[in-house]
Amino acid sequence: MRPFNSIYTHGFVRVAVCIPSLRVADPAYNVTRTIGLAERASVANAAVALFPELGLSAYTCDDLFQQDALLEGVLDALNRLIDASRSLTPVLLVGAPLRIDGALYNCAIVIYHGRILGVVPKSYIPNYREFYEKRQFSAARDALRQTITLAGATVPFGNDLIFVAGNVPGFALHAEICEDVWVPAPPSSFAALAGATILANLSASNITIGKADYRRMLCAAQSGTCIAAYLYSAAGPGESTTDLAWDGHALIYELGELLAETGRFADDERMITADIDLERIVQERMRTTSFADAIGDHRERLRTMRHIPFTFDIPEGDVPLQRIIDRFPYVPGDPSRRDERCYEAYNIQVHGLMKRLISTGIEKVVIGVSGGLDSTHALIVAARTMDRLNLPRTNILAYTMPGFATSEITLANARSLMHALGVTASEIDIRPSCMQMLRDIGHPFARGEPVYDVTFENVQAGDRTSHLFRLANMHGALVVGTGDLSELALGWATYGVGDHMSHYNVNASAPKTLIQHLIRWVADSGQFDDATSAILRSILSTEISPELIPPGDADHSHPAQSTQAIIGPYELQDFNLFYITRYGFRPSKVAFLAWNAWRDASRGDWPPGLPGDERRQYDLATIRRWLDVFLRRFFKTSQFKRSALPNGPKIGSGGSLSPRGDWRAPSDAEAEVWLDELRRNVPDDC
Repeated sequence: MRPFNSIYTHGFVRVAVCIPSLRVADPAYNVTRTIGLAERASVANAAVALFPELGLSAYTCDDLFQQDALLEGVLDALNRLIDASRSLTPVLLVGAPLRIDGALYNCAIVIYHGRILGVVPKSYIPNYREFYEKRQFSAARDALRQTITLAGATVPFGNDLIFVAGNVPGFALHAEICEDVWVPAPPSSFAALAGATILANLSASNITIGKADYRRMLCAAQSGTCIAAYLYSAAGPGESTTDLAWDGHALIYELGELLAETGRFADDERMITADIDLERIVQERMRTTSFADAIGDHRERLRTMRHIPFTFDIPEGDVPLQRIIDRFPYVPGDPSRRDERCYEAYNIQVHGLMKRLISTGIEKVVIGVSGGLDSTHALIVAARTMDRLNLPRTNILAYTMPGFATSEITLANARSLMHALGVTASEIDIRPSCMQMLRDIGHPFARGEPVYDVTFENVQAGDRTSHLFRLANMHGALVVGTGDLSELALGWATYGVGDHMSHYNVNASAPKTLIQHLIRWVADSGQFDDATSAILRSILSTEISPELIPPGDADHSHPAQSTQAIIGPYELQDFNLFYITRYGFRPSKVAFLAWNAWRDASRGDWPPGLPGDERRQYDLATIRRWLDVFLRRFFKTSQFKRSALPNGPKIGSGGSLSPRGDWRAPSDAEAEVWLDELRRNVPDDC
């Protein structure tokens, strides 16, 4: 069994893009530099090492490509590289000119453990502006054969090759060369449809002003539309500058996201590495039905593509994850991205509520305000909605409803917030009506016994919601829900006539961690006045609590109950929610990602404005404990609540748990397959 702390245990492979320092028309020198970088990639435990176009000869040889001495020197260099590869970890992709059947081809040679897996000729030969490649090279379509003899072996030849590691699920590699990705239908697009997950481009690509930005855009788009990783290398130091210049640009993308990039115009050779999540790619393809439709449209061409099998020797021992995993997958750590995402989320919620009010002809809303996070955010969304509809905020009928466990601080915050926003504020003490119900059903608390069971709690939650619906009837209003995505995932809601139900729930797909940062963003960006912002910050600093069990003789100034002590830290549970529902990852992989994200508070970025005492870290045992709780609650006990949800807008790619949206599941499923995988594959410590 491979160790827990290895990327190769969890569906990742490490890739390297190498930019050697070359000499023009000096294959012996160039292969020495290539071998040196390949050895560095091997030490880094990379599975793939990509080199630039025509790297064994250099790209800028021009008519020297037609010299026998150079072509023979390239073959000698290739034999040296094949021999050196026997002890190296990665699959090597190197560029070389090869003479085949009287024609010269610009080729990518794929080498692994002392043998050539295949040779890929360039498909599109540029002959415009500064490029004159057709003077020397033929295109892949001109080839007469599908196999060639090279380095004493018969090897596959063509642009239809996909190299598949049969022992590593999802590891399928395709190579194309420079211009191939600049055309409307790149070979890599068809390779991706045929199963390739890692698309590699051996490029030379001289640099001109603005070209680097276009490369980034091109690689990002190709990795995104192909649902793949895309590796790109460009020629660097040593190429001829007779008429052109070279910046040595290397890029690694996954699903449109930049994972690694070199500095450009370096004086020496460079190598970048990144860890590619093959399981994420496979999951995305499986879920994206239009990807399968595209396969069907091109099935005749795809059936002709050749899959070249090999067995990859997986590195032994620990291979720690290199990529930074965001602690808050719903909340960007970068301040500018956070502001943009919060702006979008907030306005999606506002527009959702606006449309519901317009379509129903209702101009008033009823909302319960507890002084907690969820009702606070729903209230400020309602306030902005009224502003956008040119309706008075007094059309928001806001009710705070203190019960047996309401603390002084939450009640004060609720009152202050309603006043600051200028809504119609009212207060209903629900204790008398709750006592009446407790007496009616014969609950021990009604006889003076301190019994605080689920019935005691739900009588209060249900009474509040019952009041809100009848108030809405009386005033011709719509009940705005406040329950969030995290609570729905964990079943932390009173079913039916409780906080589970409303006429429209603006928070339905907003997880708790995002709501915290949305409120902070609203306060920091001046969406309301300074007084309101100060109250919002006070609410953010208050313990998350259902406030349903009284503190007894304890301090009544702050909440006595802690939600997170029962169901786990929301920051961990939101992490679990994202990776399990968005990507369908197995629990051990989720634990591995969480451990990398949360084990060290000093690593990586934190969302702006998060107080220092909230920048926590968790060991693997704690992560495993709360993931166990999540799996039980999410898969086994809570789906029936999610199968009957009020309407509400989807706001993020993390999804919605509405049965009309991203998540449909049986209410009577078991959780054992997930729990068993967690127990078997996640140690107590690492």
